[in-house]
Order: sequence, then C-alpha cells, then structure tokens
Amino acid sequence: MKLGTKARPSGDTAGSEVTGRAGKRRVTGALGAVGVSGTLGVFLALAAALLLAVGWSASVGQFGAGIGQSLKAAASLILAGGPGDNPTPVETVLWQVRLPRIALAALVGAGLALAGVALQAVFGNPLAEPGLIGVSSGAAVGAAAATVLGTTSVFGGASTAVAGAAGSWVVALCAFAGGALATAVVAATASGGRDIARIILVGVAVNAICGGAVSFLTYVASTSARDRIVFWQMGSFASADWTQASIIAVVTVPAVAAMWGISSKLDILSLGAAQARHLGINVVVLRRGIIAATALVVAAGVAFSGIIVFIGLVVPHAARLLLGPAHRTLIPACILGGALATTLADLAARTLLTGADLPLGMLTSIVGGPLFFWLLLRSNRAVH
Repeated sequence: MKLGTKARPSGDTAGSEVTGRAGKRRVTGALGAVGVSGTLGVFLALAAALLLAVGWSASVGQFGAGIGQSLKAAASLILAGGPGDNPTPVETVLWQVRLPRIALAALVGAGLALAGVALQAVFGNPLAEPGLIGVSSGAAVGAAAATVLGTTSVFGGASTAVAGAAGSWVVALCAFAGGALATAVVAATASGGRDIARIILVGVAVNAICGGAVSFLTYVASTSARDRIVFWQMGSFASADWTQASIIAVVTVPAVAAMWGISSKLDILSLGAAQARHLGINVVVLRRGIIAATALVVAAGVAFSGIIVFIGLVVPHAARLLLGPAHRTLIPACILGGALATTLADLAARTLLTGADLPLGMLTSIVGGPLFFWLLLRSNRAVH
C-alpha cells in the first residue's frame, strides 16, 4: 500500500457497518410501527376485557349465589384482604375457591404468554412456544412419576409414607423439577446456546424421550393413577389455592420486569443473531438467561395447572399482529392477553357443563387451534 493512500475497509468490516445501520433502522421502524393512540386503545381494551372476565368468573359458578351478591362479596373481600371472623357462605366460597382459582389462572396465563413472546425473540420465529425447550414434557414426566410411585406397587411396593405423601404438592414439586431438568438437558447439550438449530433439534429429541417416558409410566400405573396422569396432562385450575397463586406470582412478576427491562435487546435479537452481535449484544449469554427465566416461569405454572397449550403461541402472535414487533409494547400486551385467555378458558371449563369441570387444555386446543389458523390466514406477512 502506498504512503498517503487511505485504507479501504475490508468486506467483513463494511458488511458489519451496513448490517448495524440496517438493524438500527429496522428496530427504530418496529418501535414506531403503531401509533400511540392505537397502542393505548389496545391496552385499554385488553385491561377492560380482563376486568370484565374476572368479575364474570367471580360471580358465576355452581354455588347458586346471585351475580350482584357475588360481586359485592368479592369486592369486600378484596378491599379487606380476606374474610372476617364470621364469613358468609358466599364469602367462604369466593375466598377459598373462586378468587384463588381466578388469580392462579391469570398468573399462569400471563407467564405462558410471556414465555412465548420471549422464546419467539430468541428463536427468531413467531411460531416458537414454551414446549419447544422441553419444559412441558419434562414436567409431565415428573408428575407421572410422582403419581405412579405414590399410588402403585409396580416397582416393588411403594412405602406407606411415599403413598401418603403423593398428594398435589408432591406432584407439583416433581413436575417443576422435571420441567427444569428437561430444559437444563436441552441447554447443556445445545452447544451452550450458540446454535439455534441445535437447540431446536435437541428440544425435539427431549420431547420425544419424555413422551416415551410418560407413555411407559401410564402403562405400568394402576387404573386410578393412570386416570390422574391423563387428567393432569389435560390441565386444570380446580385445586388452586392462595399459596399456589402466591408462588406463581413470586416467580412470574420478576420475570415480567426482567423481560420488559431488556425489551430493546429482544427487538434486536429478533432480527437475527448476526445483527445482534454487530450491535454489541452478547447473544449467547442473553439466550441462556431468557431460556432459563422462561423455563422457570413455565415449569412453575405447569406444576400447578398441568399442560395448557396454545396460550404461549396464539397470544404473542395475535398481539404482534395488533401492535407490531416492538417488545416494549408487545410484552405488556401479552401479559394482559394471556391472563384474559386463561381466565376465560377456566370460566368456560367450570360453567359449560353443570356439575362438571372440563379439562382446560382441551378447551384451549379446541379454541386456540382454529383461532391460530384464522390469524395466519388474515396475516399477509410471510412466516420466517
């Protein structure tokens, strides 16, 4: 090179600069895709719908109290923080059955939708959902194992202590452990989160193995245990209480705050790993953190509710069609939408048939599948 001649940037450097500028323009465009008034209108509509769903769910049930009486009692219970020394029958039903069930449904739905939108950013695909990393199938193995070991002597005779301890809390703890372990296996064998395709393939393999394990445990279980395994996988909030709701809140609320705090990084990550690296993001560390946080939220929710499908897939997709891809608005919309979806699904599960509590996963599949298909047909954008 001659003296005085200005060195031209190499192809890689020039490409990085172009990619960085293009990535910034795309992120800026995404953030400004929806007007402030339109975004505010969507949030107000979701919040109003959620409040109406909560009030409707609190006032309708098998007990037979009137809507006005139930709403008045629910309002007094919420304002007072609980029933008094001599609660009425309506207050007892609301505080011990309906309100904790509503709270658990809303929190679990919000957590599933949050996990869905975060994982869609990680994988760069709007069709990603929490089951892709094996957390739901791993939780099913843990719950099935706890049920079988606690109710059958197929493995040489379970002790009386184990049989007596295999209640809902043991099943929930084993389900949580199973979901966390399955996700840990996916993370440990997927090249440290550097290769998205490898993560997906390992997740598919873990899901297949867990499915086989659940089938084996169902086969060797007693008749009563087999029924419990099957119904647990269908999902339900029938056993909800305030302790369960509090645990889910402790796990979900910090995750919501953390994801909203890194919303700008999620915007960039959704553009692709190469663009995110050019813009100064440690992609591997960010992916690991998001996968760990979403696995914790989903495992906790699934542990108490069973497997609930389509919430983590349909809600983020619908919110993205309404608001665009900017995660600063997408995340709170998914929180409200997920809570609304599970609240309405649980309301339908316990009121559609008199004296019956329908499986929640069945309802979300029946409604979510056609709804997702309709959303895909309405969207003119290609799915990458």
